[in-house]
Amino acid sequence: MRFMVMHKVDANMEAGGPPSQQIVQAMGALVQESLKNRVFTTGAGLHRSARRARLESKRGELVVSKGPYAGQNELIASFAMIKASSLEEAIERARQFARVLGDVEIEIGPVVEPWDIGVMEKPAKLPLGRFLLLCKGDRQTESGAESQERRAALAALLQSLRDEGVLVLADRLAPSAQGARLASAGKASGEKGKRTWTDGPFAESKELIAGFSVLDVPSRADAIAWAERYAAILGDNEVDVRELAE
Repeated sequence: MRFMVMHKVDANMEAGGPPSQQIVQAMGALVQESLKNRVFTTGAGLHRSARRARLESKRGELVVSKGPYAGQNELIASFAMIKASSLEEAIERARQFARVLGDVEIEIGPVVEPWDIGVMEKPAKLPLGRFLLLCKGDRQTESGAESQERRAALAALLQSLRDEGVLVLADRLAPSAQGARLASAGKASGEKGKRTWTDGPFAESKELIAGFSVLDVPSRADAIAWAERYAAILGDNEVDVRELAE
């Protein structure tokens, strides 16, 4: 079974501060161990919302807004990672998704590269940037009743982007009813470090996505156990575990 583990932003991330070396090293060790065990398949972090954009499509009208911004509907239904030369080019790619999906909100964010956090030296010649397109959930995706026509049109677009060499990866998430959320009680009660799991479905999430990992594990319980180790490294960040659709 495949799961997406997503962690949410905190004040330091939104202020543009880099993660501590302790977090970088501990997360690197967890990922390396999980790669060796064939549990971790891929993952990425996003830059703060000041460097992102949102594309909202309503009844054929497309509206783009630039960050920074607070969370709105941050419940994810699907995602795609693409290569683009700029945020503006990535937004144009997002328009292609909106034309296929209809009424939808898509968040476009640049991916944090290894040299951004000091893991490796910045190349003299930079490759094309990577951008994550986060398509937000709606009644169709949350009910599992998304039309076959819509899915087929999206599959055709993804294949076209693969043929162009633009698409890095893409996936759909199962409805949030099959997910779980680990929230820190610290924000509400001052009990820092105390966390509580809540089963889906989730009406919404106001916490912006900061990054994700995709796991291939035998069960939901295994994904949750991995997510607890992941959350312990990060601190009080909210973490979602969502099953990926087959």
